[in-house]
Amino acid sequence: MGRNRQEDRAWVRMPSERRLDLLDPTPFDWEDSDLALGLARTYRWGGHSAWPLPLSVAQHSLTVMHLRAAACKAVGLELPPLAALRELLHDAEEGLLGFDCVSPLKPFLGEGFKALTVRLESAVFLRYGLQQWTPKEHAAHKMADRLAAASEAVHVVGWSAKEVLHTLKITVPPLNDDPLQATYGGTAWEPWTPAVASERFLAELDRLKALSA
Repeated sequence: MGRNRQEDRAWVRMPSERRLDLLDPTPFDWEDSDLALGLARTYRWGGHSAWPLPLSVAQHSLTVMHLRAAACKAVGLELPPLAALRELLHDAEEGLLGFDCVSPLKPFLGEGFKALTVRLESAVFLRYGLQQWTPKEHAAHKMADRLAAASEAVHVVGWSAKEVLHTLKITVPPLNDDPLQATYGGTAWEPWTPAVASERFLAELDRLKALSA
C-alpha cells in the first residue's frame, strides 16, 4: 500500500524559525545565518579528528574556495565572485541536511538519498543565482576539493601521506601550508569552533553576494 503524501515530509526548523521540508525544499526556506550555522555544525570525516574538535564543512568550504582562487592566481587569472560563491556553497546541501556522508558510503544510501541531495542542491543554486558547472569548471573544482581532502586527511584526521594515497586512494599530494592561515591566523589546520566557523563563513558569503549582485 502506497504512503499518503501527507506522511512524505521531513521538516527541519531553522534557528531563524523558518521551516525546511527536506523532501520538497524551496529557495526561501532558510536564512543565510541558518546555512552558515548548519555547515559549521556539520562535520567532515565522520566527525573523526586528531584535534579536540572535528572539522566543519563550513571551514572545508572556505578552504576549497581559497584553493580555487589560488589556482587561478597561479596562471594569472582571478576567480570571479560568482564562481567563488559557487565554490563556497559547493557542499551547502550538507548544512541544510546536517549530514556529510563519507564518500565511499554514499552509493550504499541509494537513489532516494541521491535525489534528496540533488533537490537541496538545486534549491541552493536557485537561491544564490549559481550556474551549473561546466565540465572544465567542475574538473577544476574537484581538484581543489581533493587537494583539501588530502590535506585534511593528514593534518586534521591523522592519516600519513602514504595512507592517503594507498588506503584512501586520494592521488593528490597533501599540502603542508594551511591556505586559510594567511587570512584568519591561528594554528595551521586546527578546526575552528562552530561559532567561529559560522561567523567566518557568513562573512564570506555576504561579501561574495555583494560582489556578485
